[in-house]
Amino acid sequence: MNNTGAKGGAVFSPMDISDADFTRLTRFIQSNYGINLSQKKQLITGRLSATIKAKGYKSFSAFVDHLLHTKDESEITLLLDKLTTNYTFFMREQEYLDYFKNTIIPDLLQRHQRDKCLSIWSAGCSSGEEPYNLTMYLFEHLGSQASQWDTRILATDISSKALTAARRGVYELPDTIPPAWKKKYFVPEKNGLYMVTPQVKNNVIFQTFNLMDPIRFRRKFDVIFCRNVMIYFDQPTKDALVRRFYDATVPNGYLLISCSENLSPNTPYRRLATATFQK
Repeated sequence: MNNTGAKGGAVFSPMDISDADFTRLTRFIQSNYGINLSQKKQLITGRLSATIKAKGYKSFSAFVDHLLHTKDESEITLLLDKLTTNYTFFMREQEYLDYFKNTIIPDLLQRHQRDKCLSIWSAGCSSGEEPYNLTMYLFEHLGSQASQWDTRILATDISSKALTAARRGVYELPDTIPPAWKKKYFVPEKNGLYMVTPQVKNNVIFQTFNLMDPIRFRRKFDVIFCRNVMIYFDQPTKDALVRRFYDATVPNGYLLISCSENLSPNTPYRRLATATFQK
């Protein structure tokens, strides 16, 4: 990050935030969005100061007053986009993807031979790599039969900025993408970037969703992916979310989290493999 100002090389100085305003702001974020930033004062001042100044606020106190009084959606969106890290990439955590490919997909296809309809949710999909990546695995497994199945994936995130990038579907691809996949599922763009093909795009339904809200989708899910999301939550918030996931999962359905996360010992799911659980 370059903190050098445009005029005379001046160094940008973050705005101060009082303990009272910091507490008000972090409590609002945690109670409404589950994100625990109670130990992140430097992150908050560092990431928000320039934006708050640019929007005409004279202090953090004025910004927090406005936010808590109006619940302005545009300000909340800005806040969440600045404070959460939407970092993801294709082929992330290969061990977990291999389990999905070799065990979960065959199980789901066997279960749904009659209705040929899968129900998969990428919760906290960020910029879209995960649901697109899962789509490619499904298409590879189904081959010529893919058109006979409804494999559409629900992909949700709280960040409208992340979802805008996800819907665009343009990426710099890692070397881990198989060359055959690059040719089959991507279209070259300018500057070395690639766009996912319409076939892949059309298999993903993007939607804004706050994981603190009740889960009331039309169908229960065969698989829920929620990776590198609960790292922002404290334990009670994680436990409550996992219970909601459990209630939204079909019997014998799956929950997949990140390899860097784990569930409480009293989780209702049973552990199958690294980061992989079953109802």
